[in-house]
Amino acid sequence: MKIAILSRDGTLWSCKRLREAAINRGHLVDIIDPLSCYMTVNPTASSVHYKGRQLPHYDAVIPRIGSAITYYGTAVLRQFELLGSYPLNESVAITRARDKLRSLQLLARQGIDLPLTGMAHSPDDTSDLIEMVGGAPLVVKLVEGTQGIGVVLAETRQAAESVIDAFRGLNAHILVQEYIKEAKGKDVRCLVVGNQVVAAIERQAKEGDFRSNLHRGGIARVANITAQEREVALKAASTLGLEVAGVDILRSARGPLVMEVNASPGLEGIEKVTGIDIAALMIKWIEKQAQPGFCLKIGG
Repeated sequence: MKIAILSRDGTLWSCKRLREAAINRGHLVDIIDPLSCYMTVNPTASSVHYKGRQLPHYDAVIPRIGSAITYYGTAVLRQFELLGSYPLNESVAITRARDKLRSLQLLARQGIDLPLTGMAHSPDDTSDLIEMVGGAPLVVKLVEGTQGIGVVLAETRQAAESVIDAFRGLNAHILVQEYIKEAKGKDVRCLVVGNQVVAAIERQAKEGDFRSNLHRGGIARVANITAQEREVALKAASTLGLEVAGVDILRSARGPLVMEVNASPGLEGIEKVTGIDIAALMIKWIEKQAQPGFCLKIGG
């Protein structure tokens, strides 16, 4: 097969591993910067151009689109979908996952348990918003934040009001969530590929922090997940329409809570900790799904 990896930086671990895995399985691979793509949209002659040339047909496209370029990156991915390439994660699924509020609403509609979450626009509603999620301590999150950036633990009501007011002053969209104290700064990242959880790690926040992201200095070890946690991870990925996802779960007194679903999970930390060749599993899934004559109906 001929496979395109959409990435701004081909030197990143995940991108290099995916390229290596695809080549090892006999595929041709191009790494394409989505911001350098330009397109024509036409009922009979749509195309994607890149650095002065029209790109050939690709059997499959692997999107590694950063959150900062979600709008244009998913537009490029949609163009490949229009041209008949199989996407490992559809453009519409990526945009669902990137909108934190929308993704939580969709998960809640399917009965997937979450940390109690609130959102309000008017400053007049701040007091009620804090009460709705059980008061302080609570977590304030930027809707557009990634890798733990824009996530603040407010330990008192006054601190919560100050953080919320500060973010609003920047015209930022925020979510307010209950703080799951019993999680003790830990979460479980379940890596879903297709219809399986292929790997899981428990991430522990560094001393003095509550964010377990490895990019923020957290540490990780192999996690033994329960049948319920596995079921929740698969259901969360399926609800958002993702074939590859990192599902972050908090272990609470009332059971597993889905904190977030990542549409472009990094592979470095989880591959190093577990020793599992996740990149190869992703390529094998593409081989099963990207059949000749594949055609995706573009969603809204």
